[in-house]
Amino acid sequence: MTRKALIIMIIRSLVTLVSVAALYVGSAAAASTRTDMLVSSDWLAAHLTDPNLVILHVSANRKTYDAGHIPGARFVAQPDIAITRDGIPNELPDTEILVKVFEAAGVSDNQRVIVYSDASVLPATRTYFTLDYLGHGDKTALLDGGLTKWRDEGRTLTTDVPTAAPGHFTPQIQQNVLTRMDQVKQVSSKQTGTSELLLDARPKTDYTGEKGGHIPTALNVYWMEGQVSRENQTLKSEADLRKLYESAGITSDHKVVTYCHSGMQASQAYFTLKYLGYDVSMYDGSMSEWEVKGGPIEK
Repeated sequence: MTRKALIIMIIRSLVTLVSVAALYVGSAAAASTRTDMLVSSDWLAAHLTDPNLVILHVSANRKTYDAGHIPGARFVAQPDIAITRDGIPNELPDTEILVKVFEAAGVSDNQRVIVYSDASVLPATRTYFTLDYLGHGDKTALLDGGLTKWRDEGRTLTTDVPTAAPGHFTPQIQQNVLTRMDQVKQVSSKQTGTSELLLDARPKTDYTGEKGGHIPTALNVYWMEGQVSRENQTLKSEADLRKLYESAGITSDHKVVTYCHSGMQASQAYFTLKYLGYDVSMYDGSMSEWEVKGGPIEK
């Protein structure tokens, strides 16, 4: 090999290495973890009296809230933000209704919102999705571990119900976080010309067909696998979460559409993937709408 040929080969190799490095950096930047979406119990304990902070306890009913909640927390009933419409459960209500719910809880445009729930993280992740849809996601975070972790750490609980001045909430609807059935059909049939993926967040027995099957081409990661355990619903570490999804083929170079049975389990996958920096949306109607309206099912 001549000296000139050797120099050309070295230059080409360096160009290739630089290109690969640039692609890696770009990919890593696109999937940067959004640490602002999750707060610890230590952080919340230090900010309980912050006047610009609204804490929301979300649950199906007030029983746990009335028995003892985080000081200053305001109650939001899950059925007020996830309704049954045309026989499909857990649908988003009209925007005007959602605005009234959050204003009644004292949420205003400039306030940061911390959301938690009690036995399960799902009411909290569903609330995050709802506020994200309303354009308030960048000011909303989940309390990691929820009420269970707070209580297990021996932190203060109260039965006092705070008086919340009505908030002033201006919705800025983010249509990109909500995927409709016709769009899911395009993704499942690979008609979009994009690299979008469908993610089924239900248990594997639901996904495989023993209890119904899944939307064609959908991949499966059960939402509970992202939590430490059923009893300890703290989110797993970033490294473990990335390994969980990437091993199932859910990588950050794809846009991901999550779904489940009715948009509750899928909201945990939606939250987690967004936390990891993915481009993600949710099919709110999920299998409840898909089956009723005759969508094809793969077993």
